[in-house]
Amino acid sequence: MTVTFAIVGRPNVGKSTLFNRLIGRQHAIVDDQPGVTRDRREGQGYLASLAFTVIDTAGLEEADEDSLEARMRRQTEMAIRDADITLMVVDAKAGVTPIDKFFASEIRKSGARVVLLANKCEGKAGTAGLSDAWTLGLGEPVPISAAHGEGLVDLHDAMLAAAQAIGLGDVLTGDADNDADDHLFTDADGLDEKLDADGNPIDVWQDEQVSQPMRIAIVGRPNMGKSTLINSLIDEDRLLTGPEAGITRDSIEVPFQWNGKPYKLVDTAGMRRRARIADKVEKLMVDDALRAVQYAHLCVLLIDATEEIHKQDLTIARLIEDEGRAIVIGANKWDAVRNKQAASGQISDRLQTSLAQLRGVPVIQISGLHKKGLSKLLDAADEMYGIWNTRISTGRLNRWLDTMLEAHPPPLVEGRRLRIRYMTQIKTRPPTFALFVSRPADLPESYLRYLTSGLRADFGLRGVPIRMVMRKRENPFAPS
Repeated sequence: MTVTFAIVGRPNVGKSTLFNRLIGRQHAIVDDQPGVTRDRREGQGYLASLAFTVIDTAGLEEADEDSLEARMRRQTEMAIRDADITLMVVDAKAGVTPIDKFFASEIRKSGARVVLLANKCEGKAGTAGLSDAWTLGLGEPVPISAAHGEGLVDLHDAMLAAAQAIGLGDVLTGDADNDADDHLFTDADGLDEKLDADGNPIDVWQDEQVSQPMRIAIVGRPNMGKSTLINSLIDEDRLLTGPEAGITRDSIEVPFQWNGKPYKLVDTAGMRRRARIADKVEKLMVDDALRAVQYAHLCVLLIDATEEIHKQDLTIARLIEDEGRAIVIGANKWDAVRNKQAASGQISDRLQTSLAQLRGVPVIQISGLHKKGLSKLLDAADEMYGIWNTRISTGRLNRWLDTMLEAHPPPLVEGRRLRIRYMTQIKTRPPTFALFVSRPADLPESYLRYLTSGLRADFGLRGVPIRMVMRKRENPFAPS
């Protein structure tokens, strides 16, 4: 159990800056433009002895009922309803505005437990606004500067007092899981043989996966239906959706369970070519999406099945491969495809010719809007996650290597044949192998592709990146 705080307020009062301060890293996009945050975002927050869940929300604005701003406001209202305590932020430099007063009244009517924060109080800048904040009727305002880290002791005391008032003081103090880095990213020179329950050696197995949930990043070009897919998976209108491209800005992490297994789904902003982006906020959005790929275990790349595969789709797939992540391709809007057989063939042919390094990647036909094919998508994600964790025993690898060398020996260089003496797997996630070669610099890329293709075919490593590292030294297990 954890205490949940929702950070709310009108646009550009410093909510995302406070969110980043509490979780201890730059996680939400921050800019001087109002309205940068759109979806609500959750994170694990810490403040001295306090550990809690914190929600960043879109700015509260009055808007027409069917507008994007109104949908953003409804997301914020849901966050207030779901939270134990609301942190309402006002800009002390700018002073209290009519919008502040309107939403303070709405929050009072909701019955939410509120802590009022007067932000941007660095130095004497917010003195007048701090006095004005009393007029909101939400109690004593706490003066802070989220950008400069000032007033955090007072914030700590106010948060603790609010939690104690509703009987959650003990829950708020203590340690929480900070989602440490995956300990399976190792760089050892191979492992001993693994044995089954009867003591017999196992040639190929999947590394024991860490207890933390699989983190799945949903990525793709703008307006591919990423947020709609996540809403359908969790069966809740958790993320803003609509016909407008570029609604999602921050990468939003959503906990999710399927067949009793925990997952973390990460919604990301649409990725366009960075060279074509002039807007500063959109560049930050793309950078945030790239970070989501780097921290994911697996990426679901959404493409529009009603269109031919775009160059940008392939660029994103290559980015995922470069980062070493597992990948599943979701052919979205499949319900709108007229000639399904032709579309399936076109997708398969394009991937075969343009993504040879990910040969065998599964393509799942889905409709995020109509909730079609979602079980198949998650089944494929589980399968690819397992392949991504594959480990092959050193003995089995070297028996396989002998057959590959016999079938196609390494080339001659300056009249002498290159010698590959030994091979071992040094890590999983993605499967990474070390080759001990007499002259590593002279082994051509074509021969590495030959070995990589063989590994993929003979050990079922379809659709995941495979890494080869060349080292110059003798077989470490050879007799001296």
